[in-house]
Order: sequence, then C-alpha cells, then structure tokens
Amino acid sequence: MSGVLRAANRVLHLPGVEETTWKEGFTFVQAADCQFGMNWTMGFEYGQQEKFYSLYEEECEWSYEEHWSTAFIKRLNALIPRPKFGIICGDMLDAFPERFARKRKEQKKSFDRIMGASEVPLVCVCGNHDVGNSPTPDTIAQYRSDFGDDWFTFACESVLCIVINSQYYEDAQHVKDHKAEQDEWLDEQLQIAKSGRYKHCLVFQHIPWFLVHPDEPKEYFNLHQPLRGEMLEKFHSAGIKTIFCGHYHRNAGGHFKDMEIVVTSAIGSQLGTDKNGFRVVSVTETGVRHKYVEINSLTSQKK
Repeated sequence: MSGVLRAANRVLHLPGVEETTWKEGFTFVQAADCQFGMNWTMGFEYGQQEKFYSLYEEECEWSYEEHWSTAFIKRLNALIPRPKFGIICGDMLDAFPERFARKRKEQKKSFDRIMGASEVPLVCVCGNHDVGNSPTPDTIAQYRSDFGDDWFTFACESVLCIVINSQYYEDAQHVKDHKAEQDEWLDEQLQIAKSGRYKHCLVFQHIPWFLVHPDEPKEYFNLHQPLRGEMLEKFHSAGIKTIFCGHYHRNAGGHFKDMEIVVTSAIGSQLGTDKNGFRVVSVTETGVRHKYVEINSLTSQKK
C-alpha cells in the first residue's frame, strides 16, 4: 500500500525506485485540483462573497469531489503499466487555512481516506488554496504539518523532479524569507540539473507561468512579468524539459523555446469544457510525452 508520501528536509524518496540509474523508461501520472469543497462554492454568483463566507463553515460539502477522487484512484490503480508515481499539482483542499480551519480539517480527512487507497505512491504540490492567496508563516507551517515540505526534489530512474511552491511568486509579502530560501535552494537544484547528472529534469508547480503564450497578459491563472520571463529563461538555461502545472481547471499549455509548459485540468470541478481527468506521462530516453485521460465518472456540476 502506497498512499500519500511526505517530503522532509527538502527530499522525497519513492519506495522501491532506482533514483539515479536510467533503465528503459517509465510512466507517471500528473493531476491537479481535486479541491474538496469547490463544487459547492460554484453555486454562488459573483458578488455574493459575504453570503458565501457566512455559509461555508456550516454548509460546504464535497460529495462530488469524493466521487471524482475515488474514481481517479480506481483508474490510477488499474493503469498498466503501473505508473512509478502520481503527483497532484496543488489545491488538494478548497478551504483556505486562515479562514475556514474547521472545514479544512474535515476536507483533509476525506482527502487522506480516499487518496490513502492509492496503490501508486502519491506526491503533493502546494497550491494557493492550500496556503492562502497571500500566505503567512502560519499557513505555511500548517501546510507543512499536513502535507510535508512545500518545496523539494525527488528522483526516478535518472529523472530529477523539482517541486516548487508557486504561491511565493504570486504573493510573498508576508513570507519574504520563505521565498528567499526557496529561491536559493532552487538555484542549487538548477545547477544540478545543468550538470548533466540526470537524463531529464522536470518541474512541478501549481500556478502556470503562462497558459498559452509566454507573452500573454497577467491574469488570475498565470504569473506576472517580468518575473515570468526571468524564471522561464532560468529554467530553460538549466535544461528543464517540461514544467507541469494545474490551477486553471482546464487544459492548456505552450512552449518557451523548446521547453514545454503543461497545464492539466482538474480531478475536481471544471471551469471549461474539459472533463474531470488526469495526465499520463511517458518518459523515454529521448523525451517526455503525455496524454490527458478522462476519469469517465460523474461530470455534471452540482448547481
């Protein structure tokens, strides 16, 4: 039984996996935004914020997310060949930790129960709903208590996987020291990536640098310029092949030079025309290929 793994001291180790030696390729699954509780919030129209806040702690429920996530785990466990790991790129829960602490604890229990049935090791990436849109030292500490480190690396058969907390690039006003620490650590990991020690190097984060084009305007679902351009250049110069993201609740993506940004839609509620799903990624000696797979479960929204 595998379930959800936790990183400590900025490192995560996949059970039973050779970390540094290339064999003959493998698959893994990338998913995002199971976000237990989001479907309930979609019943509120724009401008109903006060009503939403007043009802959330008492009435928010996540039966749809439990259904979708259970179907995801069943599909994941049935995949042949078995993926080496699954990774959820943020927003495991909907309840913001600083505002809805009680509901967050209940959502976390549901998440642990359902994801704990995974026979494939699962890795979690920090999203904005996991630490708040403007994280604080307290919300970061809560995340680390619940899920483990919010930035770390792991390796699988000579593929280096770098996991970062993208919220520090969206709003770090209350956590400047945390951001500086991640930046210093990331520079070290990118030097390792550049060294040629690994066959491929991948990055996983929640918020995409861009949705379709590197020069697109800033909006809620991407990260701002000029930081965007600086970081894309830094990743590309280090030899990063692909950056996997979530957050958009739709499929999207594009290229910066020959580096691909992959934006994967949600296990949970959709904001576009895609169906609930996940991405199967095949890693070969020459590159990375991926395909979005629908969960084929209940796909209608509740309200």
